[in-house]
Amino acid sequence: MRPDDWHLTEDVDEFLARAGDFLRSRPALHNTPLTVIEKLRTSRTSRTGGADGYGAEATLFGRLESAGEVRATFYRLPARGLTVTPLAPDHADTLAARLAALGHSLPYVSADHDTATAFAEAWQRHTGAAPTLSNRIRLYRLGTLTPPEPHPAGRGRITGGTDREQVVRWCREFCVDVGEQSSIDLIDAGSWDDSRFGDRHFTFWETPDGTPVSMAAVTSMTAAMVRVDPVYTPAHHRGRGYAGAVTVEVSRAALAAGATDVVLYADPANPTSNALYQRIGYVPVTDWAVYDFAREHAAPRPLSLTRP
Repeated sequence: MRPDDWHLTEDVDEFLARAGDFLRSRPALHNTPLTVIEKLRTSRTSRTGGADGYGAEATLFGRLESAGEVRATFYRLPARGLTVTPLAPDHADTLAARLAALGHSLPYVSADHDTATAFAEAWQRHTGAAPTLSNRIRLYRLGTLTPPEPHPAGRGRITGGTDREQVVRWCREFCVDVGEQSSIDLIDAGSWDDSRFGDRHFTFWETPDGTPVSMAAVTSMTAAMVRVDPVYTPAHHRGRGYAGAVTVEVSRAALAAGATDVVLYADPANPTSNALYQRIGYVPVTDWAVYDFAREHAAPRPLSLTRP
């Protein structure tokens, strides 16, 4: 394929008209673009150019077409990196060539591990920007939901307006734990609606006396898909089954609402969370990777990355 087989636009409606069916064809694998682009689409009428780029006019979308069919897509929020659906190495190269020729500067690429690695190699060839593997996450999809045993005492409760302060505080603590500095900055600046948590639906797990001890959130349903994100338990409440209980609670509610795909991400280096999610019925789908890029240099430098 040639670089000009990639069709670029800043119009979210134009992009969805051509690529929406492709994204909806694999809702679990495409869960991040589905949720982010839906937020862009629905928020553009009320505001543009939010602090994290959640304004459609400044966002770049792209689709790869062959024989009249969409084969892959990407989006790039302003001042953010590239998020791309699975690509073959030659398609990653044509995308890198197209973006480099247009003068784009990327802070990072986020994709399934093989795609991210292929693009990182191609981006260095075309721009000289040296990549560093900065993050790996594992995508899970719910199979058969299995409540944990023993089940902790208490109940789930959907949060309301009076819970806002605690939800914000716990989201900030979650970001500190996982090192999401950009989200911390938005929360600290009071830009809750522009943070990635602004459109989430939160549930607390409460002990029998009504004390919240854990929380989980879900995205709005898109293409019959819901993503659980985040799940957080304060350190002094961990090890008592609360995270499993609240994850089951929101997962069950998503299924009851008609979701056919319920997904979540976990750090593959955290054996506790990975074991928990698998015990309650989540099945690994694929590993994701994020490569950060150093500042572009005048001449490309060789790169050798080892795939697992």
